[in-house]
Amino acid sequence: MSREEKTANIWGAGVCLGLGALILAGSRALHDFDAVLLGYALATLTAAFGLTRRYLMWIQRPPTALFWRRGWQSLFRRGLLGRNLLEVGRRVAGDFALNGFIFRRGARRGLAHLLIMWGCLLAAAITFPLVFGWIHFETPSGALDHYTVVVFGFPTFPIPVDSIPAFLVFHGLVWSAFLVLAGISLAFQRRVLDHGAAATQRFSEDLLPLILLFAISVTGLMLSASYTWMKGQAYEFLAILHALTVIGTLLWLPYGKFFHLFQRPAQVAAALYREVATMEGEACCRRCSEPYAPGAQVRDLADVEQRLGYRYELPEGHYQEVCPRCRRLLFGLAQARLWSRATLVDDGGENP
Repeated sequence: MSREEKTANIWGAGVCLGLGALILAGSRALHDFDAVLLGYALATLTAAFGLTRRYLMWIQRPPTALFWRRGWQSLFRRGLLGRNLLEVGRRVAGDFALNGFIFRRGARRGLAHLLIMWGCLLAAAITFPLVFGWIHFETPSGALDHYTVVVFGFPTFPIPVDSIPAFLVFHGLVWSAFLVLAGISLAFQRRVLDHGAAATQRFSEDLLPLILLFAISVTGLMLSASYTWMKGQAYEFLAILHALTVIGTLLWLPYGKFFHLFQRPAQVAAALYREVATMEGEACCRRCSEPYAPGAQVRDLADVEQRLGYRYELPEGHYQEVCPRCRRLLFGLAQARLWSRATLVDDGGENP
């Protein structure tokens, strides 16, 4: 086992044990834990281990490790902390909360991502505290028309059973399912009608995530319909079916496309690193002397390539110290030189 794997396993086990301790503490030693939800809790602990392990393996790769380190260094750069915090807040709000970077690729595509993301976040914010026993509802004695919200064992505020807030809260998973289904319908429409997307899509990366989310949402809505309008008919079967879809998705989470949700925040660090590096000065091309990229980024890229075993040294400097335009020119000149030599060989050197 490599050092990277040991580190990832230790962190994964630590996060899993830490979450288990929080479940024990938040549910008052399992006093408020619903045993029916044990499968969800075990699947979540397994997913926490898998996600942490894969994330640690990812950030220990030379390129990712460099961005990780440079991102934190850029954030706490002397004299730029306030500016950097504002920039991080702007990017988190614009690129993630509002999915701005997806909307730049297309309005329909951005709306699909936005609906799916916020539907999943709303469902997670409701489901996990309930599964872990951190939040539950009790009926006060002598007030059967009210529920009291209990958080970590402490009663908070009562909610009238027939009130609008109670209706919105108790049907929170229904609203999240509607959001996810609306986003899935837009995403499937793009996958079917957009021939460019259909030509490059793969089942495991593009269709399976949508199918899993669709199954979770539909089975959850069927549960709601069963106890609301069908007097609980087929409720046990639907509960098992819904549990299987959720548990299966949680176990698949560290190894499928959904893992990019945890990688995406690193994009903020990379952007911040590029901006701070640009302030420090740009590198000038060794051939045309024109600035083309942040100097620190060029030096770091050359260092990472050497660590990975790629040798792009030139007689004077490094290949990364040449701008993209001059690289294309050098490539064309090299091809022309080879073609000239091949021509001389073919005609015996009679027509140089």
